[in-house]
Amino acid sequence: MTLTELNDQIRKCRKCRLWHGAKKPVPGEGPLNAKVMLVGQNPGAEEDKTGKPFVGRAGKFLNKVLAKNGFNREELFITNIVKHTSPKNRKPLPDEIEACAPYLAEQIKTVKPKIVVLMGTVAWQAPRLAGVEYVETYHPSAAMRFTKMRKRFDEDFNALKNALV
Repeated sequence: MTLTELNDQIRKCRKCRLWHGAKKPVPGEGPLNAKVMLVGQNPGAEEDKTGKPFVGRAGKFLNKVLAKNGFNREELFITNIVKHTSPKNRKPLPDEIEACAPYLAEQIKTVKPKIVVLMGTVAWQAPRLAGVEYVETYHPSAAMRFTKMRKRFDEDFNALKNALV
């Protein structure tokens, strides 16, 4: 399956209740040959408006950390474990994660990244595919707010940069 076909499926998805309150699905974006895939928990309000992942406050913080560690956002594939915003930005429920997991698994199979970075405890529930390295770190919104998490988040991206050399 191509990313275009997969994105079309995501846009038409009605497997869980999240699509009811969403303005736009957020399938994810990035090059087909990305070495790194970043996975968050769910689209927020800004993402719901634009249909693009990590464009709100957490996305701006993520962009700074990426740039600081020598990453070009356009070279990464960025997505979330669920593809629609949740009411009041609550954490996705287990059945919502389960409904979207096959989409994420298919994205990983299609993009074939070397490393998948799971950002936050919800993303840590992502399906794990053989032959792909997974790294767990904090979600950018948590790293923005808490100094200890921010330090670890930055260290994790520094280590990621070194792992790709």
